[in-house]
Amino acid sequence: MNRRFLFVLGSARTEGNTELLAREAAEQLPGDIEQRWIRLAEHPLPDFVDLRHGADHTVPPEGSTTRLLLDATLAATDIVIASPLYWYSVSGLTKRYLDHWSGWLRIPGLDFKATMADRTLWGVAALADREPSVADPYVGTLNNSAAYLGMRFGGVLLGNGSGPGDVLRDIDALTRAKTFFAQDTPLARFPYQVA
Repeated sequence: MNRRFLFVLGSARTEGNTELLAREAAEQLPGDIEQRWIRLAEHPLPDFVDLRHGADHTVPPEGSTTRLLLDATLAATDIVIASPLYWYSVSGLTKRYLDHWSGWLRIPGLDFKATMADRTLWGVAALADREPSVADPYVGTLNNSAAYLGMRFGGVLLGNGSGPGDVLRDIDALTRAKTFFAQDTPLARFPYQVA
């Protein structure tokens, strides 16, 4: 299967530090690898409603934002969650997207969990702190989500930046971005790359 990257942009801002860092890493991908970028703020998902013990689960209708994101997720071999660190975890937009995975697990005939197995989940985040351990809850959210679905976890690329464009001055993060997606195996012991 040819690799196809889905970049899920979870910031409320366009061209924020997280997106800039993700684009720096994506520039290193070979030209024949498909990249699809979806900005969650431009494709807002409805609130997730947990229907496990109630109504039937159905595939979202064609043309809906939920269907767009479901189809893009299923088509990807590599899913990159590019969400800034908000209160030590992923943004609300990103969390809503991940919440919808719970519903997709229960759509009859879809077999979301089996489909996602053996794909790779990555993270890219900008944070306004020099201490990478503040991102531990963020890393845990992605690592545990990948583990639950049987996905590989590529780790999280962290960069420092609070003001517009700050991450482009984080030389260590830009250096790590050059090889971030070149990894062949998941980062089992060190889930985020730090200098």
